Amino acid sequence: MAFIECRDLHFSYSEESGEVLHGVDLDIEKGSFVALLGHNGCGKSTMAKLFNGMLVPTSGTVTVDGIDTAVEETQLDVRRRVGLVQQNPDNQLVAGIVEEDVAFGPENLGIEPAEIRRRVDAALKAVNMYEYRDHAPHKLSGGQKQRVAIAGVIAMETMCIVLDEPTAMLDPRGRQEVMDTIRYLNREKGITVILITHYMDEAVQADRVVVMDGGNILTDGDPRTVFAQVELLKRHKLDVPQATELIYRLNAAGCSISGTPLDEDECVKAIAEYLKLG
Repeated sequence: MAFIECRDLHFSYSEESGEVLHGVDLDIEKGSFVALLGHNGCGKSTMAKLFNGMLVPTSGTVTVDGIDTAVEETQLDVRRRVGLVQQNPDNQLVAGIVEEDVAFGPENLGIEPAEIRRRVDAALKAVNMYEYRDHAPHKLSGGQKQRVAIAGVIAMETMCIVLDEPTAMLDPRGRQEVMDTIRYLNREKGITVILITHYMDEAVQADRVVVMDGGNILTDGDPRTVFAQVELLKRHKLDVPQATELIYRLNAAGCSISGTPLDEDECVKAIAEYLKLG
């Protein structure tokens, strides 16, 4: 059984607004790093809220670690397993001191004070923010605030973190800080990560890319397999990484460069191989 399972998942916010999701089937394996892509309005953020029980399906099911998210009595168990980090960290920071903010979640779970202390320290160290534990959150940079928000989820000891465009409001340095933290948590701590993003350079760092369009899954696979489908993605007005786009255009202009480079280094290597052969 997958850690998160969606079966024939339908969702609408109201009868008047129509369906947002149209029978989605999706499995998320424990310990994986999945990027979820798509246009605004395609259903990505709705999926994020369904994963941790903030929303429940109109029909179909979402199960987390075998727990049905629609069962009210066990929704707290779902949120203990799946934490949600939203786009704007200011919406999640509630206390005047960093360590108090990180302690907020465990306190709501009724954890003993000594255990909360241990979790807060460990969570802040995991996101490299321990030295800022006595600072005021509002005085931190955007990237630092987002890392504190992530620490708050880690302190709840969730098995999975869903991040809904966590770098959308950050500068390049802040984006890098958050992505470094996400990769560390996934690779070193074994935390399942679901990253909703519109940045292709972030998506290629995942193990798996799921592309949504119009409330359905358009394509699903490892980054190289997904982004090799340039024509499909373009027909749906979706982007590909810049390196992939460059090789696609060169080939359209008459070159014959093999492979699907996902970053600058791979692009340079592919062009160098082509020139060598030529």
